[in-house]
Amino acid sequence: MALQIYRRLRRRFGPRHWWPGDSPLEVIVGAILTQNTAWQNVTKAISNLKDASVLGIPELASIPEARLAQLIRPSGYFNQKARKLKGFVAWLMERHQGDLGSMFRTPLPRLRKELLALHGIGPETADSILLYAAGMKIFVVDAYTRRVFSRHGLIQEQASYDEIQAWFEARLPRSLPLYNDYHAQIVQVGKEYCRKTPLCRGCPLELLAGFPPRPHDGGRGAKK
Repeated sequence: MALQIYRRLRRRFGPRHWWPGDSPLEVIVGAILTQNTAWQNVTKAISNLKDASVLGIPELASIPEARLAQLIRPSGYFNQKARKLKGFVAWLMERHQGDLGSMFRTPLPRLRKELLALHGIGPETADSILLYAAGMKIFVVDAYTRRVFSRHGLIQEQASYDEIQAWFEARLPRSLPLYNDYHAQIVQVGKEYCRKTPLCRGCPLELLAGFPPRPHDGGRGAKK
């Protein structure tokens, strides 16, 4: 079923080419900045960092936190996110001498544990860094994942992050491109159809065999 869902989404939306970023560091910065905000706000903040020539490890290590906060202001919660970025870079400098290659050579379980120990980095952010920046095979779970799959009765709405992640990893080939694109496909269907008020009609998953039937709301959506 998990692969069947993925194939339907990919047929509708095509390959998503996610995560956007010109470098692994930009992907990491984006993963931290995208917490609690829309991606277009993250792109503005990253553009500010590039324009100020501070999107680099030494530059992020030396820039005053208050100045960093102002540059990333479009991403929202900018003071907290500046602290998170500075915390990550300080750890990278101390643990890996500022070398992302050294960081990425750390075994996945140990690196994930170290990332989760950093201020402001939770499972979704850590796994986004591991998958999209480090190229490690781990499935990323977000709010869209929980919403889409719980509404169709495939996972429990109150399931933990680790339980949802395990559900996917037990049912999918262990493939980096698959994990990468599947997460992006879920985000797309969540943004277009499986919103807080769902728009079920026309969704690529609407008539998928094995999904429970869902009533339509005047042709515009469905009640949860």
